[in-house]
Amino acid sequence: MAADSSVNFNLLHRTCKLVVLLCFLHITVTVFFYVRSLDIPFAFVQNQQSHNNGTGTELKRTLDAGPSPTFQPKTESLDKCPETSPLLVGPMRVEFNNPVSLELIKKENQHIEPGGRYKPKDCKALQKVAIIIPFRKRDEHLKYWLYYLHPILQRQQLDYGVYVINQDGDEIFNRAKLLNVGYAEALKDYDYECFVFSDVDLIPMDDRNTYKCFSQPRHLSVSMDKFGFRLPYNQYFGGVSSMSKEQFLTINGFPNNYWGWGGEDDDIYNRLASKGMSISRPSNEVGKCRMIRHVRDKQNEPNPQRFDRIAHTRETMNKDGIKSLSYKLVSKQTLDLFTKITVDIGKP
Repeated sequence: MAADSSVNFNLLHRTCKLVVLLCFLHITVTVFFYVRSLDIPFAFVQNQQSHNNGTGTELKRTLDAGPSPTFQPKTESLDKCPETSPLLVGPMRVEFNNPVSLELIKKENQHIEPGGRYKPKDCKALQKVAIIIPFRKRDEHLKYWLYYLHPILQRQQLDYGVYVINQDGDEIFNRAKLLNVGYAEALKDYDYECFVFSDVDLIPMDDRNTYKCFSQPRHLSVSMDKFGFRLPYNQYFGGVSSMSKEQFLTINGFPNNYWGWGGEDDDIYNRLASKGMSISRPSNEVGKCRMIRHVRDKQNEPNPQRFDRIAHTRETMNKDGIKSLSYKLVSKQTLDLFTKITVDIGKP
């Protein structure tokens, strides 16, 4: 009986040891696989931290270097403006009975930028135009010019700037040399392609008379009330005209030696003709313009030498012009409605 109990006890003891061993083995295997399962996300976290640290470094470098072009917002390019602006109104009433103020002009032209600069917002202008006005002591006339021309030029959808070239001092007036100065000074501001040369006292009566350049030099003031709305003679090129940069340089600009009234516009016509260019013009109806009546300015008396100089244009044009231009810049003012450039151009 005692022997049987001993046998049973030994069997039970071995069985318990086996069960304990199996449990230990099970726990070991469970712990092993559990730890394995923890290694994967831990490694993933390490990788993510490493990646994030690298990304942060790259981001800092990117920010330090400025925005990448890839992330810059895209600006839609504007379509070109049409050849004929849809904003034109045609014939206009032009009167000089009531005085106008610069404040009124500024109020009615709020899209004008400093210096008398403007470009259309809804389309890309076909030409960049500098309007050049030779000037001295004509402030009231200039106000009328600004009052009428700024709205016209905006309706014509031009990218333009207005330059008033003021002759300093009281020496004899030299219109053509001031126009040369205007050309040179305007190009310091902007890459103008076209230049309109306008007297301050001439106002167009039809906005279809576009102040731009054409394949040939353009005479814009073709039918002035001063001449009964007729062209005084076929070679007339005075008042308001336009030339491209290429056309202007081909004739070496304007002459610098016409002091006093008259002759320089005929000299310019001779220069154009000698280079094989012809004058283009709008119709008499479209080319109508009004002149502000005034007495002749002091120190702008008729030039007695003009006829002799006109006769020798072909001989003098290559040495007298934009290439030989000299002047002293006195001041340059960027005003609300125009750029005023005051210059000392010397004397005869």
